[in-house]
Amino acid sequence: IKVENVSKKYCKSLKRSMLYGVKDIARNTFGLNSHSDKLRKNEFWAVDDISFEVKKGETLGIIGPNGSGKTTLLKMLNGIFWPDKGKISVKGKVGALIEVGAGFHPLLTGRENIYINAAILGMTKKEVDEKFDDIVEFADIGDFLDAPVKHYSSGMFVRLGFAVAVHCEPDILLVDEVLAVGDIEFRAKCYNKIAELQNDCVVVIVSHNMSAIARISSKCMVLNKGNLIFQGAAEKAIQHYHSLFDEEKVNIYHPVGSGEAKIESMKLYSIDNKESETFKYADPLTISFDVKVSSRYKTFLISITFMNQAMQLVAQCHSDYNNIVLNNDGLSKNIRVTMQELLLTPGKYFISIIIFDETSRKYLVWHYRTKTFSVVGNFVGGADVQLRGT
Repeated sequence: IKVENVSKKYCKSLKRSMLYGVKDIARNTFGLNSHSDKLRKNEFWAVDDISFEVKKGETLGIIGPNGSGKTTLLKMLNGIFWPDKGKISVKGKVGALIEVGAGFHPLLTGRENIYINAAILGMTKKEVDEKFDDIVEFADIGDFLDAPVKHYSSGMFVRLGFAVAVHCEPDILLVDEVLAVGDIEFRAKCYNKIAELQNDCVVVIVSHNMSAIARISSKCMVLNKGNLIFQGAAEKAIQHYHSLFDEEKVNIYHPVGSGEAKIESMKLYSIDNKESETFKYADPLTISFDVKVSSRYKTFLISITFMNQAMQLVAQCHSDYNNIVLNNDGLSKNIRVTMQELLLTPGKYFISIIIFDETSRKYLVWHYRTKTFSVVGNFVGGADVQLRGT
């Protein structure tokens, strides 16, 4: 695959989009230039001036925030869209899984759709007959093979679509985030199949699963607002992706709760006791903050939680679970909590702090996503917490 200065534009207005389409067709019919390289009213560049090359045996991961142009780029590689500017050169048979249900007729059965979808991908009936049992076994849709696919779940669509795509022996395999709808067993089967194909074909995969991108990509590119902002090793690309979500771009919430406690001056300290927001994997992390709790409470509890960029809770440090008693006299106190080893996989994380009453039922104050920090390392783990073993 060779992509040279490729751009693709869309129109935000449906009426104008239809009008522009009619005008462009008319101009092209009479041999006139439609000026597709210029923006008109309500148009924007979904993909803007992107260039890259992927050779046989290479796997390219494409990552970026939602709306950055990843799927549009994949559709252009598959020939669904033509670029408005630039050139795309694709040599070889393409197998693509870009949208759930794409290439399937809802009224036909799974069996019939296998033949139709395979024909679209360039397979002959004889080739499909020879590989039919393997496709059905890989898809694992059971008794639904002879049922109309309109009754299929999104997961079953993906199973059937991926099974056909990988058994057409593609020279180029394009995979979008659709694998996310499959169950754990099927995803593992898909990644194993991709690993089998990697040496003999080009693989281009779009995903928000950073561990999968790091594991299977030989190189990676980061898109943001239609622009290519980084291209290189997967680990560095993932760090670049994380840097897009700095504090100015995330919603740091105001504290909630009963208002009977107050947290101030929260700081993070690294191994050399210097204030920092970037920490090496397995280095110590110290969280320091001042807390003042209403004197009506003789004791209180503290819960510190860590969330990843998907807003999933990945770790917690709770005073009660660590048998720490926090006595209260109504005066301000400085709290310092040290994790001797920060065993979070490299990435960006959010810290939330809750002050409870002694029953752990009443929220005296809750600072949600009050601080962000990054963990750096030379790997991207498959889980957020990496336990050490000997």
